[in-house]
Amino acid sequence: MNDWINILLSPYYHNSCFHIILEFTAVAFTIFSVFCAQRNNIWVYPIGIVSTIIYSYLTFMSSLYGDFIINLYYTLMSFYGWHAWIYKKDENKKIPITFCNKKDYFYTSILFLLTCIFSIMIYFFYGKLKSHYDWMDVLTTGIYFSGMYQMSMKKVENWIFWMVGNGISVPIYFFKGFILTGILFIFLVILAIFGFFFWKKKALNKILS
Repeated sequence: MNDWINILLSPYYHNSCFHIILEFTAVAFTIFSVFCAQRNNIWVYPIGIVSTIIYSYLTFMSSLYGDFIINLYYTLMSFYGWHAWIYKKDENKKIPITFCNKKDYFYTSILFLLTCIFSIMIYFFYGKLKSHYDWMDVLTTGIYFSGMYQMSMKKVENWIFWMVGNGISVPIYFFKGFILTGILFIFLVILAIFGFFFWKKKALNKILS
């Protein structure tokens, strides 16, 4: 048991207290933001912004450029989603939770492809696209961009992107030494599953009402 604990904590032996506190803070705010998202609570955005700003710094310093781009995008989309959740563009009404239509899937697919291409270009620019983990980072960047877009429009399917993306991210963060974040993402997979069924129920109730 002690050996496993030492393995989990070993990446932190060389990190500063500032780095550890930042990661712990980002983890805590991420958990709170996901709980808010499950409950369709607008606080998902201001709380999430704190987390994404911290992770933008941490991932850039660790050469996780895909995740760095993701967190910058999260921050910008959080401001957009914050506004969109309060007011619908043309009717000045709150956006309801709904399922994706063909148009939503088309736009999401285009966003996914463009994001992956852009991420590959960034990795090539820094000369870092050399390992399987780098390619996984590119893939998760596309997945998360797509999920955040659908979340801002309150689409039920956004939770599927979080399930897949978070599941892929677990080994990446463990490999990069973000043990707390790796454990967090295991927890986020579970929360995403509950979030999917919670939003699905709300969308179905609206259809039937």
